[in-house]
Amino acid sequence: MRNDWLIRMDNLRLVKKTDLHQKTTININDLRIGESLTVIAGPCSVESERQTIETAIKVKEAGADMLRGGAFKPRTSPYAFQGLGLEGLKILEMAKRETGLPIVTEAVDPRDVSWVSEFADVIQIGARNMQNFSLLKEVGRIDKPVLLKRGMYSTLAEWLNCAEYILAEGNPNVMLCERGIRTFETYTRNTLDLSMVPAIKSETHLPVFVDPSHGTGRKHLIESMIMAAISAGTDGLIVEVHINPEQAMSDARQQFTPEEFSAIMEKARALEAFYKNNEKSGK
Repeated sequence: MRNDWLIRMDNLRLVKKTDLHQKTTININDLRIGESLTVIAGPCSVESERQTIETAIKVKEAGADMLRGGAFKPRTSPYAFQGLGLEGLKILEMAKRETGLPIVTEAVDPRDVSWVSEFADVIQIGARNMQNFSLLKEVGRIDKPVLLKRGMYSTLAEWLNCAEYILAEGNPNVMLCERGIRTFETYTRNTLDLSMVPAIKSETHLPVFVDPSHGTGRKHLIESMIMAAISAGTDGLIVEVHINPEQAMSDARQQFTPEEFSAIMEKARALEAFYKNNEKSGK
């Protein structure tokens, strides 16, 4: 009897596709996430007004669709830079006024969600908080899209269950983000699991992003992973860009200069156009 109930509940899950072609599109200002490649770019951390606004201007010029920046930074070491908090959120708001780019930033505590959402257009749930169920429920109760990163040790099923927590609270606007998992490999920061893109898209209607910056942790690997992610069918990318990466207060090794990012964006948009043209012609 209990097994029958579990099967029925599984079939009713909100994350699951009801038909093969079901696909959720999320509207953020003039963007329609899920219809074309969406690029989120910006610094790992909001460090200063000048650093953030200059980076925002540059990534917009290069063709980014949204600005990322961490005001709250959950770090492995308690002594590492933890972000500017409210001051960082106000700086992101200034960058949005300057460029018009929607803001993606992380909430790390359920108590902060309501006021972080006053500044952010998209609330990010980071890998370390993927199974913070109180936080998931809280973002499920707000009227803001949520970007849910995959936990570093999580399976596809566990990741989708976490998305289900958000959807079950009434927020239908969830985007998933593959950012690499922890394996025995030490050369890269994480192991970027690009097979997860088509795998999870076969299970859910939610848009799927890829974060090759955290997925590799090494700048010279990121461009090839961007191209591979587009080929795998990602709906979007998250790329870290800093006006002076060598002086970055966090993740210096994986952040592009604006010039590097601009050159890569040209190639990424060309590859996106190639796949779109082939799709239209039925090839």
